[in-house]
Parts: sequence; structure tokens; C-alpha cells
Amino acid sequence: MIGSTSAGARSGLRAGIALCVFLLVAVLIYALSDDSYLWFKAFHIMAVIAWMAGLFYLPRLFIYHSEVVVGSESSELFKTMETRLYRIIMNPAMMMAWIFGLFIAWQGMWFSAGWLHVKLLGVIAMTGMHVYFGRAVKAFGRDQRPMNARHWRIMNEVPAALMILIVLMAVLKPF
Repeated sequence: MIGSTSAGARSGLRAGIALCVFLLVAVLIYALSDDSYLWFKAFHIMAVIAWMAGLFYLPRLFIYHSEVVVGSESSELFKTMETRLYRIIMNPAMMMAWIFGLFIAWQGMWFSAGWLHVKLLGVIAMTGMHVYFGRAVKAFGRDQRPMNARHWRIMNEVPAALMILIVLMAVLKPF
């Protein structure tokens, strides 16, 4: 158990370093490039893809985890997978999606646009799901079963519904 905690801390440190390097590169691109808007849009899309992959996969892990015996080898494996997915992939991806998305909105001068308000509400709801899933990761890590598999199957659909709303607002800009 101690070895896995220290390995988890090292993985978290590596993820933090990677995030800092990525943001430093982004700042350099902004400072040195005439096309920084397009670069940041590309970074935003990459971050959203990584974040969404985690938001789709993590509840699936919860479904399987809720069906195994507490303390079993499978349960321990699920704990590791959930924690690493959340801390090393999802958290940095969410932060980058927010940072680059807000930059794009600022540079495009869209903060007064109605479609952006709706999109931001969707992104705030998505962030709420992220936090909710993070609390579940901690609960599963304590060998609790916060909800049953049926609940997690339903929660697995929420990010998809929010994604549809967010993408429609960003692409169609209906108002």
C-alpha cells in the first residue's frame, strides 16, 4: 500500500510537471505567434477530448468497481485506475480546457454572446460532474460504495448530454 501511494505521488508530480511545461509552451506560442488564437483553439480541443474521455470512462469503472468484493484484488486495481485517471488525466485536462477556452472567448470577444452563456453553464455543469466523480473516487478509495451500478450507468450519460449542448452552442452559435 505504501509503495502504491508513493508511486501515485510520483505520477501526480509527473503530471503536474507535464502540465506546467505544456502551459509554458502555450505562453511562448502566445508571445511569439501571430496565430496564437488557432494554437489555443487546438489546445482547447485536445484538452476537451482528454477530459471527456475521462468523464465517459470513469463512471464505467465505477460500475465495475461497485460490483466487486471490497478488499479484493480487483477492487484494489479499480482504486488505482480510478485515482490515476482522475488525478493524472482528468484534472489537468479540465484545467487546460478552462484556461484555453476562456482565452478563446476573451480573444473572440464573445463574453456578451448568449450562446457562450449557455455553453458556459454547460461547462460549469460538466465541472460539477467532474467534482462529483472525484468525490466518488475518494469514497471508493475508502472501500465505500457511494452508489450502486445502476446509478453509475445513469451518471455515465450525463456528460454525453452536456457535451451535446456545449458542442451545439460552440458550433452553431444560435444566439
